[in-house]
Amino acid sequence: MDVKELYKRKLISLEEAVRLVQSNQKICTAMAASEPAGLLTALAGRKDELENVTIVSCLIMRDYEIFKPEMTGRFLNETWFYGPGDRANHVHGNVTYIPNNLHEAGKKKLANDKINIFWGTATPMDKRGYFSLSLGLTYEKLMIEQADLVVLEINENLPWTLGDTQVHISEIDHVVENTIPLVQLPPVEPGEEELVIGQYIAEMIEDGATLQLGIGGIPNAIAQSLMDKRDLGVHTEMFTDGMVDLFNAGVITGRRKTIWKGKMVGTFALGTQKLYDFIDTNLAVEFQQGYVVNDPCVVGQNHKMVSINTALQVDLTGQVCSEAIGNRHYSGTGGQADTHRGAQRSPGGKGIIALRSTAKAGKISTIVAQLPAGAKVTLGRNDIDYIVTEYGVAHLKGRSVRDRVQAMINIAHPDFRAELREEANRLQIW
Repeated sequence: MDVKELYKRKLISLEEAVRLVQSNQKICTAMAASEPAGLLTALAGRKDELENVTIVSCLIMRDYEIFKPEMTGRFLNETWFYGPGDRANHVHGNVTYIPNNLHEAGKKKLANDKINIFWGTATPMDKRGYFSLSLGLTYEKLMIEQADLVVLEINENLPWTLGDTQVHISEIDHVVENTIPLVQLPPVEPGEEELVIGQYIAEMIEDGATLQLGIGGIPNAIAQSLMDKRDLGVHTEMFTDGMVDLFNAGVITGRRKTIWKGKMVGTFALGTQKLYDFIDTNLAVEFQQGYVVNDPCVVGQNHKMVSINTALQVDLTGQVCSEAIGNRHYSGTGGQADTHRGAQRSPGGKGIIALRSTAKAGKISTIVAQLPAGAKVTLGRNDIDYIVTEYGVAHLKGRSVRDRVQAMINIAHPDFRAELREEANRLQIW
């Protein structure tokens, strides 16, 4: 059959698509900038007809009626990574976290749970019947292959991305059309502490290294500090605006990469229109599925791989908490453990955790004698390589607890060092 005719047969309205949902079903949605906003919005129209519908998501970016307090009991958001709305809605009982490492998230969910429906987003179809899944490939293609019903929301504003992002019209059940502005996440301008941290980390990165960078003030500061480097590569879970600047400056070339030579490789993109324009049909940028990109064994094949992630708290022995503040869940593990462990498999690789030494305008130390009750250990102390604050670099790999405690106190804020030493003595940590 002609692909244009097949498209017409599969085209339905948003209202028709949400009428396919039944009570007690699980709907998995594409993540972050790829989330199907039209479908998630339209689902609220069924609020009086449905109950116990679970949305399996990751980093929801918009505010949807189905997740408001009054929807408890009708819709539940199971998510691999909390966004601002999830943090607010958690107290109402309509959002819950799925513990995961990014490279296993989709496969483990499918192996242990039933996904009835997948809702994703895609570019308009090309003349051969293919769509590009565009900004997200973390688990989306796995779900398309395994879900009972697949609906793609077509948005003309999505960039056509290259790699493993193509899906044929014959592989999906329905399409809906909803051209809306893309979610944008403006870069966070780094502060003075972040800029100092960025300089410390830049000194640790050699020419020819391959990088994984996240998003926020510290990663942005690092990107700004790398402008004098040569032939850097990118192997990352998330493409960000800072990478665009480094590529345009000739810093990122990928010429010395050992896998995907000459390519910036990632699994999803989140940033501004500058980033989305950059990755559109860009032969230098390649999207691969999360179970490939974030597999520590794959990450470790990159020569001089450097993984840089941030944390909320680190204790004196090196335990890292990046996803919770005590019992209050804040974000998620994401790919932090994947890339940190993978980097240490790499010849000449480094796993780096960076954070400011204090929080709440200097009132609280982020370096603590022990993590508070309820805190989640994102990276155990056995995995830790480097911890960096604005006061220096603590290299913990292979070091005793006694040496670790002293190194961590040295990079804590001076106002808290005596207190940390006293607490370490009281608890007999070292």
